[in-house]
Amino acid sequence: MKKPSLCIVTPAVAEANNGNWQTARRWARMLSDDYRVRVAQAWSEGDEGDVLLALHARRSAASVAAWAQAHPHGPLVLALTGTDLYRDIATDASAQRSLALAHRLIVLQERGPLALPEALRGKCRVVFQSGTRRQTLAKTTAHLRAVMVGHLRDEKWPQTLFEAARLLRADEGIRIDHIGAAIDPALGEAARATAQACPHYRWLGGLSHGATRSRMQRAHLLVHTSRMEGGAHVLMEAVLGGTPVLASRIDGNVGMLGADYGGYFPPGDVPALVQALRACRAGMGEPAGKLAALHAQCEARAPLFDPRIEQAALLTLLHELR
Repeated sequence: MKKPSLCIVTPAVAEANNGNWQTARRWARMLSDDYRVRVAQAWSEGDEGDVLLALHARRSAASVAAWAQAHPHGPLVLALTGTDLYRDIATDASAQRSLALAHRLIVLQERGPLALPEALRGKCRVVFQSGTRRQTLAKTTAHLRAVMVGHLRDEKWPQTLFEAARLLRADEGIRIDHIGAAIDPALGEAARATAQACPHYRWLGGLSHGATRSRMQRAHLLVHTSRMEGGAHVLMEAVLGGTPVLASRIDGNVGMLGADYGGYFPPGDVPALVQALRACRAGMGEPAGKLAALHAQCEARAPLFDPRIEQAALLTLLHELR
């Protein structure tokens, strides 16, 4: 029997190398045994499709509206990003219309449904992102290596990292690598200025996905300073690579790492981030140290990000609609 066709709409393109693109590509692969999958930046009337799965309520709003007009009863699934959940659906009419038109909503972490109007939570499903487990690599004992991964834009709040680097002394044994392209040129200038002033901070610019994961594996910590997240891909990859996380305490991060995780700091709180980095540096190599405790908590969370669980959740959701 001919497989039904599924169009995954994502505003991101491969060149962007961001979490939305990684998610769309992974879902296409996971669903290819059951569906004829096409990934596109937009859907318009006349395009093929038995099912539409769109990422981003606001940026994919035109595709969602076109699908609903052409296929009023055709299965329509909308996956919500951080800017959807924690900004756009409160103020943007096109994002709100996308929510209303969708038959199912996907959020990527367990606190995501709380950001939705209560009337819409019944059609919401949590689908944790997944990745491959990677062997924990040997890490230097000469210093603590922290890495931050994320393109330089306001939602990621890289200014928190810049200011933390300036509070740390070069002789404290804490080194910071920062990976991400300068989406905001002003933040790129700030990264360059920080690197010039702080020999323990390096801005590496945008790197390939493979090179980024390798650097995360060799780091002692991933630092994640975002002010807004829907369920950061990079958190999941760090956990699966044996690298614990220091993250801002926002719902998108708490929904990934759990309410009791010990590696949070208040969003934008530079002294708290510096204090946490110093505590991890002081406890390096100690079984009861902060770094070891965070590693154990991340290991306990890792089974949530198993590809088999993500694939089963997606197929179950689509089966509900068909």
